[in-house]
Amino acid sequence: MDNPFIKLFRSKINTAIILLILLLVTGVVGFKLMPEYSWIDAVYMTVITITTVGFGEVHPLDPEAKIFTIFLILTSVIIVGYALKIITEYIISKNDISELKHKKMQKQIDALSDHIIICGFGRNGQQSAKKLRAHNRLFVVVESNKELIDKHEGKGFLFVWGNANDDQVLHAAGIERAECLISALPDDSDNVFVVLSARQMNASMRIISRASLQSSESKLKFAGANNVILPDQIGGNHMASLVVVPDLLEFIDNLSIVGDSTINIEEIAVEKLYDTSEIKTIQDLELRKITGCNVIGYKDETGLYTINPEASQKLVPNSKVIVLGRPEQIQNLNSTYNIDMN
Repeated sequence: MDNPFIKLFRSKINTAIILLILLLVTGVVGFKLMPEYSWIDAVYMTVITITTVGFGEVHPLDPEAKIFTIFLILTSVIIVGYALKIITEYIISKNDISELKHKKMQKQIDALSDHIIICGFGRNGQQSAKKLRAHNRLFVVVESNKELIDKHEGKGFLFVWGNANDDQVLHAAGIERAECLISALPDDSDNVFVVLSARQMNASMRIISRASLQSSESKLKFAGANNVILPDQIGGNHMASLVVVPDLLEFIDNLSIVGDSTINIEEIAVEKLYDTSEIKTIQDLELRKITGCNVIGYKDETGLYTINPEASQKLVPNSKVIVLGRPEQIQNLNSTYNIDMN
């Protein structure tokens, strides 16, 4: 939505343009009504009168014509002066408004903590932003292409304009307070540099980076990335899997991990399920009986995953369970245990 000040200036500019057109039409018609003036002569006389260039008349002017010309000159001075004033104010005010919008956005970013930083707003960056927004996660986008920022700024995204390789730009995005950084730049060398800088500025944050080449994966992990995603490899594997196990892939594709009311899978900290001062097992919780959800995975406090854990699996502090269920069962789970997944 346009700023009201911009709308005001646009209305004034439209008024100025209309007045200039009326002035031009009045001049042309007025000179054409004079004897011996053709349409070309009338346009020529109107233009040199309005612009006050000082050229001579096409034909000598009688007293009535001179009065009309004086009126046209005085009117054109007022209208042209008004138009120039409005255009100048619009240009200056637009710059001021852009600066105010930038300061307001930076103030919002400065108030964030435990947010996600997305470096690069290409296809991968935009898809990441879409998923994060669906999961109600706060994020900031770092992008060097101003036109791309202007195109998406009205959608409510928080942007930092600049090169993600610049430490000052990452600082403006609040990297010291961020929970995670996604480096989705198209060039692998840029991603390596961003990961290296981000890891030095925030040693505890999680860093996820894309890579185009398989050889870049080890470099990115050495630089400090926790996870490296190769979109081309994932896409190729997915297409091949659709040939080998099409029904299984179709089932997996239909699972929704993020969204408002269509989630099928959740990852939940065990502290949200019970008081861990007295260790319980999966069987003790009876999640299937209470909510209808099945526990399909377990992540212990060291980060080790167990697929399809036994019912006797102990749920120790700082561990997580992965549950599967229909959307209404997931919602029942969240409401039963008062889990806020935002």
